[in-house]
Amino acid sequence: MAETWSGEFYCVKCKEKREASGEVKVNDKGTRMAKAVCPVCSTNLNRILGKA
Repeated sequence: MAETWSGEFYCVKCKEKREASGEVKVNDKGTRMAKAVCPVCSTNLNRILGKA
């Protein structure tokens, strides 16, 4: 089962912080990133969480 993270993301399109929950993925460098969708404008949101 995939790890999830819920918290504040910054939406570049709305230029505001939004509460959302998203799936955690690990990139090639080993950094954990949470990916979600903005509840207002449906833009993809990313948040860097740190090393895995």
